[in-house]
Amino acid sequence: MGNVASNIKSTRERIQQLSADAGRAANEVKLIAVSKTRSLNEVEQAIAAGQIAFGENTVQDALTKIPLIDNPDLEWHFIGHLQSKKSKQVAEYFQWIHTVDSMKLAQKLSVAMQRHNPDKTLNCLLQVNVSAEESKSGLSQEEAVALLAELVESNLPNLAWRGLMTIGVQGNKLQTRKVFSDLRKLCDQCQQQFKLKEFDQLSMGMSGDYAIAIEEGATMVRIGTELFGNRE
Repeated sequence: MGNVASNIKSTRERIQQLSADAGRAANEVKLIAVSKTRSLNEVEQAIAAGQIAFGENTVQDALTKIPLIDNPDLEWHFIGHLQSKKSKQVAEYFQWIHTVDSMKLAQKLSVAMQRHNPDKTLNCLLQVNVSAEESKSGLSQEEAVALLAELVESNLPNLAWRGLMTIGVQGNKLQTRKVFSDLRKLCDQCQQQFKLKEFDQLSMGMSGDYAIAIEEGATMVRIGTELFGNRE
């Protein structure tokens, strides 16, 4: 258990220090342990070390873990691209989704929540491709604003619109900083424009760039390799 536990401890300490350096409280930044492709045993080690929030990329992989862990305190975040036909499983097993990018997906998630988890609310983030890279999923900034306007007007049951998610530019710190800064400004704009008090979550930053993300206002950082080591 040693490695995962000590990695979580050192990452938490680093997040605290980075937050303090940025003039922010440590509890403003949530550590999401990216457990995609990791074993049930590795996830259980992380839980034993006090980790609560986990991020999964595919429904298929998530179902090898989530139903087998009986712990109501855990928070599961869906952080991969979701096919709308898999909405049922997200409604059943997840509390957050970071990758909403269409009205169709939002409608499917709302229907699935009403059918399979009617007493709960699914917290939703819009995925924004700020860097406009063709290899990445997500909405342009303009599309994100337009979709949010449509979503707010539709008032879909059992969904809460909580903020935005993006991915930095690999290997380019300057561009990554601009991406994160632009996402923060977009989130502020949306919060004011649509009068959404709780639209204040910024999911940005991974193992290689979460220091920049915290400086630019991230409220969630998605970290896998630094906690669990390199994937085999």
